[in-house]
Amino acid sequence: MFEETIKIPKDRVAVLIGKDGKIKKRIEKLTKTNLKIDSKEGAVDIMSEESIDLFNAKPIIRAVARGFNPKIAEQLTNEDNCLEVIDLNNYAKHSKRKMMRIKSRCIGKEGKAKAMIEDLTKTDISIYGKTISIIGNIENVNIAKKAIDSLLMGSKHGNVYAQISRRKNELKRELSL
Repeated sequence: MFEETIKIPKDRVAVLIGKDGKIKKRIEKLTKTNLKIDSKEGAVDIMSEESIDLFNAKPIIRAVARGFNPKIAEQLTNEDNCLEVIDLNNYAKHSKRKMMRIKSRCIGKEGKAKAMIEDLTKTDISIYGKTISIIGNIENVNIAKKAIDSLLMGSKHGNVYAQISRRKNELKRELSL
């Protein structure tokens, strides 16, 4: 028996469990694991007969913990998809003011910047707490991560969108060779 414990934010415990435990049961079924959730501590014990099942369940739980809808987190059962978590403390240097500014840059006016990056890269992005998380195809996640990194470093939004388009065109050319 393999077992591992993951801490998640307490306000995400209810989302992980779902109404009448439906989300928890679905994750257990998809990943062939058993989940024991301590809602007071925010601790999730993952147990499985096979280590690979434990390995497959962890990113789904982490994704829900980082603000994703469980349906989006389930995309991580596809081995071509991955979860990337960017720690904003690396950019804000623990300043609340800087943290708000850089999160705002990534969200954009009325969510436009986030939506544009999601649309251009075919990824899903969650901005939660002191992190920005990305789910999608591995190549697309890398493109989205570079775009978000550029925004966090102060690049203009238009330049970032152009950078995404250039990178996607490069990938198309590489694949057609």
